[in-house]
Amino acid sequence: MTALSAEVVELDPQQAIAVRGDVAIADMPAFFQRAFVAAAAAAAASGVEITGPPFGFYPEMPTEIVAVEAGFPVSAPIETVGDVHPLMLPGGRAVRALHVGPYETMATTYIGLQAWMAEQGFHPADGMWESYLSDPRIEPDPATWRTEIVWPIT
Repeated sequence: MTALSAEVVELDPQQAIAVRGDVAIADMPAFFQRAFVAAAAAAAASGVEITGPPFGFYPEMPTEIVAVEAGFPVSAPIETVGDVHPLMLPGGRAVRALHVGPYETMATTYIGLQAWMAEQGFHPADGMWESYLSDPRIEPDPATWRTEIVWPIT
């Protein structure tokens, strides 16, 4: 594992579109695939531009069943289209860190990030998200995948 690189950032709220689900961990890949396809189609049908990488937004700490919103940041809000609805990624103070490697090893990065926040005196808030910077179809080696973790702090 590479050393954790984390920074405190001030974010503006970001308009997004997403599909919400309560998903078992084993079913996450299929959910994300379905959600990203639906969100991209809804953006195209609504005439809005996708402005960043796909994300998974977690409104609360994940358990065996994960509450998740999966979608894309967009240039403008849309009306609800099927399962796709508007969402605002929160602004404010947050910690941002980069995970490099397969999704299955992200727990190690989260543990390191929580320890780093505690050392800095930060308290994690609800509503963290992951932006998937690598496309596994283009970068098939999971060891090279990059995921940005954004975790609001108080």
